[in-house]
Parts: sequence; structure tokens; C-alpha cells
Amino acid sequence: METPLITSIIQKVAEEIGAVVLLDPECTFMGLITFKNGNKTFFRTSRFSINSSGSVAIAKDKGVSSFFMNKFGYKVTEGKTFFSEELCEEIGNSRNIDAGFYYAKDLGFPVIVKPINLSQGVFVTKVHNKQEYYQAAKKILQKTSGFIVERFYSGNDYRIVVLDDEVVSAYQRIPLLIMGDGQSNVLQLMQQKQETFIKNGRKEIIDFEDYRIKKNLRRRKLNFNSIIPKNNIVYLLDNANLSTGGEAIDFTENIHPDFQKLAVSITKDMELRLAGVDILTSDITSPIVDYTIIEVNGAPSLTHYASFGEVQTKRVENLYLKVLKALENENHREKH
Repeated sequence: METPLITSIIQKVAEEIGAVVLLDPECTFMGLITFKNGNKTFFRTSRFSINSSGSVAIAKDKGVSSFFMNKFGYKVTEGKTFFSEELCEEIGNSRNIDAGFYYAKDLGFPVIVKPINLSQGVFVTKVHNKQEYYQAAKKILQKTSGFIVERFYSGNDYRIVVLDDEVVSAYQRIPLLIMGDGQSNVLQLMQQKQETFIKNGRKEIIDFEDYRIKKNLRRRKLNFNSIIPKNNIVYLLDNANLSTGGEAIDFTENIHPDFQKLAVSITKDMELRLAGVDILTSDITSPIVDYTIIEVNGAPSLTHYASFGEVQTKRVENLYLKVLKALENENHREKH
């Protein structure tokens, strides 16, 4: 079984500090690290025990984490949580799918509809009308018991990864897109893109059955058979997660100190040590004029970021080296 990229990075940095990694042969993204001083820590892909489980749980619930960040004085997306009929009955709440629609209408279309607690951009949808709203909300409720309807904000989507007092990486995330060559149809361009991902170690990311891709093509009066003119760009998804095929443009070297401070203070206020802070703003290299926090992630996955090139892989290696050193020393202090 092939070792996942993130596991091989962890193995490499563990070796540098004389730690031993034991992997589950069936699930090579899970393992146990034993440090030279005898301390041990488990990991599962990019999840380490560096953050407390309580803080990670709060960060994972987008509605609750948004409430706290707002209380701390940060600008967060304007939105509300709505629930399945079963949960509404159980908790005596009337915020069901229909209430969500009236709220979306009040905010004004387009709005973003997203699951309350799923990660990696699953089912995050920009909806433009009643039909799209109900389609998105029903899809989400088949998987989980709640969703968020929030105002649509324009701006560039950035992720800033923080460890303690330091910004480890910062990059702009661009949604899954294809660029026309004047000859290939949409399906062929998607297949070519998928092949490029696999070649770069990013696995088969594109879900050809994703209803959001079909919705976005329909909105542009296109389908899988449409030929895209040369150099024309078609965005297939609205969310910019790398795990659904987004691209990254690196800004680690030139992120403005204002945004570094902002990301570090959000991480601290949310009681996290390692976090991915997702921000919408026009330009991360200039002083802060305006920004909106989309969410904070207590277990940022850096697999896709690492696959963008040597510089990025090196950054991820350095981050994990620091994480492992912190875990080695922290446990050491607790035991004595």
C-alpha cells in the first residue's frame, strides 16, 4: 500500500529528531510516534494531539465558532443555522429548511449554504434562487442534521496556517477551474485536470458526479460536451478548498504583518495552538482595510498544499518538525 504524502513527511521529520513511527498497515494515514525520551503521540493524517479536543470540537462546529469569534470582536460571516425536521422537533426549534429559505431571501441571493460540521468544502454551495437553495439544503440534510445560510461575500479566499505565535504558511485558494484549449470539451478538460492532480500526488480529487459542477455549468449554459474557447476559464465549484481541486497561490513570504497578527490572535482566542484561519479579503499583502473570517480549522490538512512544489513541501516539513518537538517536550513536562 502506498504511503500517503503527509505520512511520508511525518516519517521524515520524525527520523530527524530520532523518533520512531509505527503505522497501521491497513490505514497508513494513522500511526503512533514514539519519541527518544519515551513519550508517545498518535496522529491521524494531519490531526495531532497538539490542540485540545474541546477546542477542535468548537472549531469544527461552524455556527458555534462563528458565535465566539464574533464575541471576541472579529468580523465573521453573517449567517444563521437551520436544522432538519427531526432535530427541530427534538430541540423545540422552528428553524427548519423553510425558515432557512425565508432567511436567504431576506439576506438576498446569492447566498452560501453549507453544512454545519462537514469539512473539506463538502456541499458548500452558492445558491442563486429558491430551486437551488432547496436542492443544496436537502443534499446537506441527507448527510448531517444542520446547515448554515450565510451572506455571500466577494473577495479573495486565503488560508493562513498558524502554529503558536508564528504564521507557517499563507496562500490564496482558487476554486476548481478548467481552461479551454479551443478543442477539448468540458469532460475532457476535467479528465486532463484529474490526471495532472494524480501526477502531482494529489489523488483523484474531482468528483465528476458533483451536482454543484453541473449546476455551475448549467448557469453558464454549458454541459460536459461543450467545447471551451482557448484561454477561457470556467470555474466548476464556488468553494476554494484544495481538497475539492482548488489551486493555491503562495503568499507566505509577503503576507502583511496586520494579517499575521490577526491570524495569530484568532488562533489564541480560540484556544488552539495549530490552526488554519480562512479569511476573505481583497489583498493579504496590504494593511487590513476590510476582511471577513470564513472559519477557523483546528486540524488544517496540508497534503494538497505540500503537493504544489518543493518550497511548499519544505514548509510543511518544518511545521511538522515544530509540532513534533512541541509534543515531545510538552508531554515530557507533564510527566515530571
